Amino acid sequence: MDPDLVQRARGGDVVAFEALVGGRIEGMVRIAMAIIGDESEAREATQEALTTIWRELPSLRAADRFDAWAGRVLVNRCRLTLARRSRRGRAEVPMPDPDRPGAPTKSGFEDRLVRREALEAAFERLAPDNRTLLVLHHLDGLPLAEIAAWLSVPVGTAKSRLYTARRALERNLETEA
Repeated sequence: MDPDLVQRARGGDVVAFEALVGGRIEGMVRIAMAIIGDESEAREATQEALTTIWRELPSLRAADRFDAWAGRVLVNRCRLTLARRSRRGRAEVPMPDPDRPGAPTKSGFEDRLVRREALEAAFERLAPDNRTLLVLHHLDGLPLAEIAAWLSVPVGTAKSRLYTARRALERNLETEA
């Protein structure tokens, strides 16, 4: 991240802003997709986050903190998207019962598909904060120090919350099995 680019973008330079965020957009969408679970909502949340980043960039005090700050903006936008979704509700699609008498035997592919669907269902039942931690650490590969910066918490708190998120996912997977 180039602090000069951040400074120019803070001053309203659109070309500098595009250069600053251009290489980050697909990663932002990937993170949003993992947190939200819906591609169109993830792309919309990313676009809204980018709009907020552009609008609020002049208030960023330290140019070297741009990545952590932009990450927080994205995570907060994903949280808002999930909160809106829970307020309007979601239709559940019932899964066929593979243990039903007379059910066909699953192939290896079908078995993996059922396990993946169980993982996705368990992940979707997680609280947004738990999803965020798991996505940032396990999907995006961010170290705990960077996650802590994104979430504005001490590293020890991020580590503890990540542990809690993993346990919550395990509990959800047990109920899916």
